[in-house]
Amino acid sequence: MNNTGAFSLLIFALPLLLLGWLFFTQNKRMKQMREFSSSLNVGDHVVTSSGVYGTVKHLDESTAWLEIAEGTTVRFDRRAIAMKQADAATMPGTPAAQGATGTTGSTGNDSVPDDAADAAPGSHQNGQ
Repeated sequence: MNNTGAFSLLIFALPLLLLGWLFFTQNKRMKQMREFSSSLNVGDHVVTSSGVYGTVKHLDESTAWLEIAEGTTVRFDRRAIAMKQADAATMPGTPAAQGATGTTGSTGNDSVPDDAADAAPGSHQNGQ
């Protein structure tokens, strides 16, 4: 009879402990994101959560303007900025980290030919 009471208490307590752990970890993650967002400065090289690389050109309370190419500035929500580019270069598997370690493609060529400067994105060149 006493065993049943302990089992019922365990069934009731486990979901409460799980919920408490979820709230704690979520609050910890939100605090880290707030600290990161407040540490952003103009001129920082960043990567957005969608994988866009850019340089911070202007910041306000909720928005960041990133220059993603020379003369091309895009507005992002500050929460969409995932990390600083220096952080991305140290992560394994990122293009910057592969370049830093000297890994190359299957051809062993370190240089990648650029597309024609006058070609529009998505246009087919050389019959491709």
